[in-house]
Amino acid sequence: MTSSPEPDPPPGSAADRPPDPPTDPPPGSNPALTPDLLRDIRADLEAQLAKLEKSMSVTEEAVRPVELDQQAVGRLSRMDSLQNQQMSQNLQERERARHAAIQAALRRIEEGSYGRCTSCGSALHPGRLMVMPEVEHCSDCST
Repeated sequence: MTSSPEPDPPPGSAADRPPDPPTDPPPGSNPALTPDLLRDIRADLEAQLAKLEKSMSVTEEAVRPVELDQQAVGRLSRMDSLQNQQMSQNLQERERARHAAIQAALRRIEEGSYGRCTSCGSALHPGRLMVMPEVEHCSDCST
């Protein structure tokens, strides 16, 4: 049984056109970040944000002004209370900075620019983002 040759496709058909070029990632995105990895990073950032907000509410209690009642506590206890308050204020400053960094990272995810250095625009290594998902700068720009 002999088969007849298949007819040539009509001109202008899909078989006649060259294949479509690969689609480039959207401008500003990091092509190394797969949708699954980005989803995992977003979930991690949201979990960190929730945990940090709980910690911030506890810290807020610790930075309230220290009562300096001369009769209620001794001099060393007052000094200890003032030192603890200062340490809590320092913690509060670090928590606020981290809170802002996490919120900025979540905004960059929404905008489609997450995974790029905010200074030079180069792609951030996915491993760096997994360790510090709120990072804004590449290793060259952060030094």
